[in-house]
Amino acid sequence: MTAFLIFVLCLFPLENSEGEKKTASNDIQQSEMTTYYFIRHAEKDESDPSNKDPQLTQTGKERAAKWAEIFKEVDFDLIYSSDFARTRETAGIIAETQQKMVNFYDPKNMLDKDFQSKTGGKTVLIVGHSNTNPRFVNQILEENRYSDISEEESGSLFIVTVAPEGTKSCQLLYIN
Repeated sequence: MTAFLIFVLCLFPLENSEGEKKTASNDIQQSEMTTYYFIRHAEKDESDPSNKDPQLTQTGKERAAKWAEIFKEVDFDLIYSSDFARTRETAGIIAETQQKMVNFYDPKNMLDKDFQSKTGGKTVLIVGHSNTNPRFVNQILEENRYSDISEEESGSLFIVTVAPEGTKSCQLLYIN
């Protein structure tokens, strides 16, 4: 009977009083908390509407430097960026201050097993976009909580935690 009860608990997610999901088993076994920080790339140069891969503006470079200052007390294990100039530049400014390399992720295949195994139990910065960050967060949380961010908003910060036992939570802050 005990084995049957354990089997059933592994199949169904539990929810605590704060609406955080808790599962009886994880895809990735981890012994430490995983923390993901998601920021959107800083302000991009929109002077040429035909340019699909613009650089940051001076204001964007200043914002990226402010992010680096904000994160100076956070020791990232890994820093990820999509492979666009504006995200690479934003991530690069932060990575330089932490003497880290920037890794790339595929926004169309965000939460694959490889990414999960590399980031489990780590503190990770992910520099993405107004549409990919909320989707990525929703995938981790396994719920549809967040919608796309306004194109004018470059100061959003999602902080997602995944505890070793599977509890997941998220905070959304705006730092402008």
